[in-house]
Formats: sequence, structure tokens, C-alpha cells
Amino acid sequence: MQTLQSLTEDAKALANGMPVIAAKSSAKVIPIQAISAEAEVARALQICNACRYCEGFCAVFPAMTRRLEFGTADVHYLANLCHNCGACLHACQYAPPHEFAVNIPKAMAEVRGKTYADYAWPSALGGLYRRNGLTLSLALVAALTLFLVLAVVLQGQGLGALWGAEPGGNFYRLFPHNLLVGMFAPVFLFVVFALGMGVRRFWKEVKPATSGADVNRPAAAEAASDVLRLKYLDGGHGEGCSNADDAYTLARRRCHHLTFYGFVLCFAATALATVYHYVFGWAAPYDLPSLPKLLGAVGGVGLMLGTAGLWRLNRRRDPQHGDLRQKPMDLGFIALLFLVSSSGLALWLGRGTPALALLLCLHLGAVMALFATLPYGKFAHGVFRTAALLRHNTEKRQPNPIGLGAD
Repeated sequence: MQTLQSLTEDAKALANGMPVIAAKSSAKVIPIQAISAEAEVARALQICNACRYCEGFCAVFPAMTRRLEFGTADVHYLANLCHNCGACLHACQYAPPHEFAVNIPKAMAEVRGKTYADYAWPSALGGLYRRNGLTLSLALVAALTLFLVLAVVLQGQGLGALWGAEPGGNFYRLFPHNLLVGMFAPVFLFVVFALGMGVRRFWKEVKPATSGADVNRPAAAEAASDVLRLKYLDGGHGEGCSNADDAYTLARRRCHHLTFYGFVLCFAATALATVYHYVFGWAAPYDLPSLPKLLGAVGGVGLMLGTAGLWRLNRRRDPQHGDLRQKPMDLGFIALLFLVSSSGLALWLGRGTPALALLLCLHLGAVMALFATLPYGKFAHGVFRTAALLRHNTEKRQPNPIGLGAD
């Protein structure tokens, strides 16, 4: 039988990710080079499952109580279900500097980033998640903008083509409508297909681990409500997430709302303009109070304000709340969204000025860069998290397989 001291040493070893071989009087610890991201989440959740203090914080902990062991599929599912609000870290009695070093937000973030690459389609491009950062995003915008500037110069026979007002602010005289459709439509379709294939791979793995039941209408409706309200960014108590410290703030939730709904309105404006053009034969550009312009203006302002707020929050966030290796990817995505919205608004305001050509090149360059990085950047988190919420709201409607805990 092991002594209390021996058991304590075993616990310390397990907390440090070291396998233990029990001996008669002492624990022999076999050191290993590193513990995988999934194994670290499983280790931490085993401790959380014994404690359960954070059970009411978010969807992760009720889902955790339906499990006694955590396989790869369970960990991938729970990591994408986590909204990284940080509440559990500051509430945890076993968080660093405790020897158990339980840090659920950081461990989940590391696995979450890994799942994006693991489930990426095509698989060979999964490594782009590790290279997609702020520098790459800005360099891509600059390169594409320069390419478009050169196209305008060559088409207009000189640098003078870059500075001059177009009659009625018609930017289609610089880049014809059909040319823009030919440039963006294939990329957009690839983005949809690549993300769809990626989340399909994720779904195929986690469905058996989450009861295996099909999604029904009530589960889908609740999941949609969770997504649209960003329910789990309220910290589980309605006062918001932790950011720079353990203080609660709703700023992150509000900035996400501005960003999300701003993006949706901008997309709706583009979709409606497409209907205007091809169905009704109403050619752009449109002016106020046309619906595409209203949607685009409101969405652009919301997107710009939301991303500016997220940038500020991200820069001030406690490093213990996430995976610092993913910070460049986060900032790159935020920067691209800000550039798309701000350049779009600037293009609208500058349509009747000589700066039209330069503003158009900048806006199109930012949009092209955003499209090019969407399948292999931070945008994926919204798609995978939605899938995880669908599985959660389906699973919790099934009988608890271990008869413990509560939903």
C-alpha cells in the first residue's frame, strides 16, 4: 500500500503530465518530453470532473459531467464548445500556481487551434493555420492592392488613371462588374466548400462521442439562439467574461455582436445588390436610401467598431486565457475585417473624389485578402463552435449515459 507521501508525489507527477509507476514505498516517475494538447485537456477535465465547482459557467462543464473518460473526439468537441470566457480559470482552486496547474481556457485554446488544422480541407493546407498571422494578412492586402493599382495604371495608360473622378462615382468603369464576379465568385465558392468539408470531418468524429443522435428541431433552434445571442460569453452569470484580469466585462460579447452582425449586414447588402443586378437589372452603384446601401453602411460601421474593440481587448487580454501562438492569427483576422469595413466606408464617402481609384484598389485588395484567408484563419472558429453547439444541444436531450451530473 502506498503512503500518503507517495500518493502526494503521484498526484504531483500526474499534474505535471508524467506517467507514474507505483512501487511499494515510493513512486517512480518516468519523465517524458512533452504532453500532447489533447492529453492536457483530458488531465485537467479529470480534475474538474471531481470538483465541479464551475458546472454552471458554460456548456462545457455540463457536457463534461456526462463523461468519465475523455477520448480524442470528446476533447475536440469540448474544446470547440468552449467560448474561452476565462471565468473558470479565475474561479479554479487548482489553477496556477497550484501544483495541479489546471488552466482550462489555455488548454482548450491549444486544442481548438489544432483541430482547425487537423480537420482542414484539403489536409495539406492545414498548416496554413500556423502561418496565418498579422504580418501575412497585411502583406497580402498590400500585395493585392499593388496588383490592382498596376492593373488600373496599365489599363488607363499612365499614373494619371489613379487620380481622377469618375462620372457618377461609377467604379465599374475601372473594374467591370463581370470581371469582379469572375474574380470573387470562385474564391467564395471555394471558401464555402473548404469550410463545409472541414466541419463535416469534425462532425463525423464527434457525433458518435455526443450520443450519436441526429439533430432535431428543438436542438437546432436552441443552438441557433445560443449562437445569435452569444450566450456563453456572459460568463455563466450574465456579467460577462474576464479579460485583462478577473473582473467581469460584457465588452467582449458586445464587440463580438457588433462584428458578427456587421459582417452579416455587409454580406446581406452584397447579396441583395446581386439580386438587384441580375434579377431586376438595376446596375450599381446604389445611393441612399436604397436597401443595399443602408445595409452596407450600418453593417460597415458596426463591423469597424466591433473589430476596433476586439483589437483593444485582444491586446490587453491576460495571456493565461489562451494560446499565445494563435494571437497573430487572431489579430490578422481582426485587422482584415477592420480594413474591409473602413475601406468600404471610405470608398463610399470618396466616390465623387479623385481618390476613387486608389480607394477602390485598397478595398478590393482587403476583400480579396480576407477571402483568401477565410478557410484557414480565425473565421473557422465560428463554424466549428456552431457545430459543437448543435451537438451539445442534441446530446443534452438524451439520457445521461452515466447517470451522474445534471444538464
